[in-house]
Amino acid sequence: MSNAIYASLARQHGLMQEMQVVSNNLANSSTTGYKTDRAIFAEFLVGSDSGNTSLSMGGLAGHAFEMEQGGLKATGGQFDVAVQGDGFFSIDTPQGPRLTRAGHFQLSADGTLVDMIGNSVLGAGGGPIQIPPEATQVTISADGTISADGELIEQIGIVIPDGELMRDSNTYFSAPGGFGNATDFSVVQGALEQSNVSPVLEVARMIEVQRAYEAGQTILEREDQRIGQVISTIRER
Repeated sequence: MSNAIYASLARQHGLMQEMQVVSNNLANSSTTGYKTDRAIFAEFLVGSDSGNTSLSMGGLAGHAFEMEQGGLKATGGQFDVAVQGDGFFSIDTPQGPRLTRAGHFQLSADGTLVDMIGNSVLGAGGGPIQIPPEATQVTISADGTISADGELIEQIGIVIPDGELMRDSNTYFSAPGGFGNATDFSVVQGALEQSNVSPVLEVARMIEVQRAYEAGQTILEREDQRIGQVISTIRER
């Protein structure tokens, strides 16, 4: 296989991965707490057939997330909360603590504050949050402190990662380097943070990637025709 085909195939594969990222962003443009994903590509070198030269190609090296604040949507929900500023809610999952900006919470049958999947929301002390079953009015202050009928119960844990974030699902992140308590934030009760995806920008990016893919396909077809013509010429001799 020629070097031109190798390079073109690597480019096409990268464009397909980029299209998957853009498509996922568009699909989550209405998902609470979703953060825009960006594919990061890096150059790598591979040896040529002759062994004397190398070929430069690119491949997916990782993902970066745009953490800009999404707009707040008022819901009036007693357990709907949003974080303004830095920080994430800490959620206890079977795979370990996960971070999220999606604050659509509810109470389980035993009075534990959980997310929409049923995983416990962790308090500032690292444990689950229990709301008394007899509580009639629950308020959440700007620092995350929860009060039931005027009595302090617990504080929602707002944390910030120590190092990089890795996406586990559309709204869950893991922090391999651990995390600590956030300081520059405000909790808003009765509101949810919307996705920060810009559908207009993502559609424009999708069109750009599609055109680049079509151009790459044309290059592959022309290179295939060129190789075919060379083989035919050699055979005719």
